[in-house]
Amino acid sequence: MQPTKTMIHNALAGLVALGLSSAAASALAAKGDTEKCAGIVKAGQNDCGTSKGACAGTIKTDRDAEAWITVPKGTCAKIAGGKVTDKPENQHGGAAAVKKTS
Repeated sequence: MQPTKTMIHNALAGLVALGLSSAAASALAAKGDTEKCAGIVKAGQNDCGTSKGACAGTIKTDRDAEAWITVPKGTCAKIAGGKVTDKPENQHGGAAAVKKTS
């Protein structure tokens, strides 16, 4: 095979693999086999909702104690500094959503 064709085949295979892994992650999330894990998020990578920000990507510091991401159940306890959270402000819309419902 020519090097160009090999590169194209590898790129296409990578895209297919990426699509399959995304579909698997979506299926896992749909089953409810996930949990919110706080204290492990890199700055700007939080999923959503803290008292400091009402939307995803708003946390300014790494490993903020309130910032959370969704991980597969049982994973959070295995990560240093990870803490499963279910605080009301840790929902989509953050503290602003809590105030609206109160």
